[in-house]
Amino acid sequence: MTVKINKGSEMMQLPVVPLVDTLFNLLIFFLVATRVAEAERELPVMLPSASEAQAITTKPHELIVNIDEKGHYFLAGQKSVTLHDLDLVLRAAWVDNPGRVPVVVRADRRCRWEYVVAAINLCRKNKIRDYRVTTREIPPGEKT
Repeated sequence: MTVKINKGSEMMQLPVVPLVDTLFNLLIFFLVATRVAEAERELPVMLPSASEAQAITTKPHELIVNIDEKGHYFLAGQKSVTLHDLDLVLRAAWVDNPGRVPVVVRADRRCRWEYVVAAINLCRKNKIRDYRVTTREIPPGEKT
């Protein structure tokens, strides 16, 4: 008895050409992706030193200058300072973080404006541009 092997029709064969195309596309994708990942990896290098290099810092805390009704200056609500001392503190703050020192001037509403202007003038003298004078919000129903 002879056995007849049915090889099937063309429709029953697996389409190889699209599978090969997909395989080549995946191969190219992974080769390119691997090269990009290698390029992003940091290389171990020894950095040179510089005398004027500064560390990367986070934004410094605000320097708060309080002025009471008699014109006395207080730093961070604690230490009473003179205008000369305030000048030194602002200069040191600017040297530590050039251009990034925020200063808040909080003055009593009964103090003379010349004391506030003197504090602002010291900020400008020491190249501090991020300064502001604060006020408080008046609650509804309260008189000024």
